[in-house]
Amino acid sequence: MTPSSFDKWVKQARTTGSFKTVDNLTDEQRELIELRKRNQELEMQLDILKQAAVIMARKGK
Repeated sequence: MTPSSFDKWVKQARTTGSFKTVDNLTDEQRELIELRKRNQELEMQLDILKQAAVIMARKGK
């Protein structure tokens, strides 16, 4: 472990009181995680709607 890595680790522990990565994320990192989750949810919803459209089109024939 390099001294700079150790210093960063100690600073984070003092700031948040935790050594866990999830507790030491920046606001931007947390926002990115949330946006990726939301994007995945929206993609799943879109896939469901596409499948529903195919089913409805079959019933209409």
